[in-house]
Amino acid sequence: MTVALRDGRRSATSWCRRHTIGGDGAVAAARRGQRSGEATGTLSRDQELELIETLRGAYPDQLGLDDELWTRQSVAALAQRRYDLPADADMSGYLRAWGLGPRQPTDRACGLCVDSVATWVEQEYPAIVRSALEHRADVWWIGRTRLHGVVPAADVLSAISARGRVRFQIATPNVDPPLPRDFLLRLSGAEGRTLHVVVDGSWTRTEWPRRLPPRIVLHPLPSCGR
Repeated sequence: MTVALRDGRRSATSWCRRHTIGGDGAVAAARRGQRSGEATGTLSRDQELELIETLRGAYPDQLGLDDELWTRQSVAALAQRRYDLPADADMSGYLRAWGLGPRQPTDRACGLCVDSVATWVEQEYPAIVRSALEHRADVWWIGRTRLHGVVPAADVLSAISARGRVRFQIATPNVDPPLPRDFLLRLSGAEGRTLHVVVDGSWTRTEWPRRLPPRIVLHPLPSCGR
């Protein structure tokens, strides 16, 4: 329980921040001291952009992969198939560069809501954890970030579990799209796993999907509405 609460505090603070992703090409390779396309297992900038375009608005199972939402493993499988990367090629650096990882974002925390989020984590979140344990449910934190450095710009819907698992979707261009029902259903999986989902301030309550199955329970994270 202590670990879950600690993870919850980090996730709550994380999702209370608005952050951007993207940048000049093959950021992950550059962070390893490599130039784009020079090392085995890295993508050129053109390949990176092409991969993002392939992911945009698509689900893995639509491209012949097993996952219902994108993961590090499914992105790696797609990149290996399209660009003849080695089987041990790791996409973790690219996902981190795109802002998709179980870590604290580097942007400034929103001072208007961080205190209320911390209080919520202390007073409300433990009951969610207890209910999840009682019903053998998964706990996820879900939010939306903006993918920059590509044209057209796109929102990235990202779900991070209390155990650090990441599931995401790069949305098709839209203006402030509502929280997609299909994303939550796919997060629950074909087997219909029970979920407790903490939703950040990316969407108002009126933008939440209606008539969700009872197995998917949404919890609003305190937000200043920014």
